[in-house]
Amino acid sequence: MFENLFSMQQKICVITGGYRGLGAFMAQGFLEAGAKRVYITGRKAAACIAAAEELSKFGECIALPGDASTTEGLTQLVQEINKREDHIDVLVNNAGTAWAAPFGEFPEKGWDKIMDINAKSPFFLTQALTPLLAKNASAKNTSTVINIGSIAGILGNALDTFSYAVSKSAIHQVTRILATELAASHIRVNAIAPGRFYSKMTEFLSTDQAAFEEELQTIPMKRWGEPSDIAGVAIMLASQAGAFITGQIIPVDGGTTLTN
Repeated sequence: MFENLFSMQQKICVITGGYRGLGAFMAQGFLEAGAKRVYITGRKAAACIAAAEELSKFGECIALPGDASTTEGLTQLVQEINKREDHIDVLVNNAGTAWAAPFGEFPEKGWDKIMDINAKSPFFLTQALTPLLAKNASAKNTSTVINIGSIAGILGNALDTFSYAVSKSAIHQVTRILATELAASHIRVNAIAPGRFYSKMTEFLSTDQAAFEEELQTIPMKRWGEPSDIAGVAIMLASQAGAFITGQIIPVDGGTTLTN
């Protein structure tokens, strides 16, 4: 009864920003769990193609380089997926970025860019791919959207990344709204809110040993997240194990939100 609970067999997945960091961790997790095919996107074409080649050790991984944060790039991505597939089972809206500056110096362009990439693009990509997500979905075999939020969208301290924190709070609310909107189409929508993980975005802290050790003391589990930590939750949400979960924001943070 439970032997295939976490299986990704036959699932076709799309992960934006899937060529590095959390996106690559989830891509590998899906492939190792048996996904039929995983598409990864990325603005850096060479890096995206190289990552797909590396991930193909675990299963079929296809690079779709492009910038899905622009209207043109999003349209091109959707057209390419429609050319290749008659349906998809999993969409992970993972691509994101940050902008840091002191409150008195924070620029409007830093606000608009981050809100567009982190909150606006996932909404419109989900909208555009809903027909493919709904095509093969049923009450017993739901499709899944996973948005990548952040504990920055939960905590009250933006740490000088003001628009990032607000954008992540926004994607959490987009998750709840879309979960209600798409439930009748048998599409579940959830968000993962990661704490600290090793990625390009956190290099500034992980390479500063003193700052790194100081921050560890604010995390009850006294460590940062590992690839399996994010991949495990994503597999759960995308598989039969998460079949009755929708509209939820799941912190994966070692307990950080308990003490801050």
